[in-house]
Amino acid sequence: MSIDVRKTYKLYVNGAFPRSESGRTYPVNNSRGRLVANAVLGSRKDLRDAVIAARAAQNGWAKRSAYNRAQILYRVAEVMQGRREQFITELRHGVSAAAAEREVDATIDRWVWYAGWADKFAQITGASNPVDGPYFNFTVPEPVGVVGVVCPDDAPLLAFVSRVAPCIVSGNTCVVLASERWPLASVTLGEALATSDVPGGVVNILTGRRAEIVPWMAGHADIDTIDLTGCAGDRALVVTAEQAAAASVSRVVHATPREAQWANESSQSPYTIGSFVEYKTVWHPKGP
Repeated sequence: MSIDVRKTYKLYVNGAFPRSESGRTYPVNNSRGRLVANAVLGSRKDLRDAVIAARAAQNGWAKRSAYNRAQILYRVAEVMQGRREQFITELRHGVSAAAAEREVDATIDRWVWYAGWADKFAQITGASNPVDGPYFNFTVPEPVGVVGVVCPDDAPLLAFVSRVAPCIVSGNTCVVLASERWPLASVTLGEALATSDVPGGVVNILTGRRAEIVPWMAGHADIDTIDLTGCAGDRALVVTAEQAAAASVSRVVHATPREAQWANESSQSPYTIGSFVEYKTVWHPKGP
């Protein structure tokens, strides 16, 4: 007789799977209100550890060639494909089997789609500028640095990848607060990232309460941009986060209504990558 070994869902920080330093958890229930698992209730210390890991990894990740980053994102899709049934099972706690299958397949496709843009998006978002003088003038995109991403409850796995993939493909690292209601598939995605050649610290995954973690994330001085897509239904939390981000001079971004249609191909765009880059303009003399 085999033993039913229940899975322990933990955080994913710096390539490892720590429990919260607080020791707290919160219940994750299925759509019928039945307990499925206990998820980690992340703390301010967990956020700080994740930001430290993201900052330490950012320079090395940005220095990799765009082609290599594309290979790594494609590898994530390969690993997810191999664990497809597990992701479907975890999503079925909130949606039908058919909907879970569609979401997992779309998530895998989205990794591949953004992997293909790794060495191409600069040709669209950058420019060669006409100037009045004997100069070459170029504008090129560069990663903004460390990005905080707040994921919504709607399409929790697909929305996660739809915001994280365009963030890291340009060389950023990120700290992600997974869906509060449906975090399990996102935590399992951390296991796929850990075995997909993604360096530790490039993606760090926290679980917990938005109302508790988002203000700390928005006000953290070492987070350069915060994506508040997951706060769209809570105007008071958005205002609090924007005020905290203003105090630390962090950029605030949101998914557009078009981007938030997660299941549609229209939600993926190379211009989404532009939300997580800054632009450097270089002047160079043409010479005699």
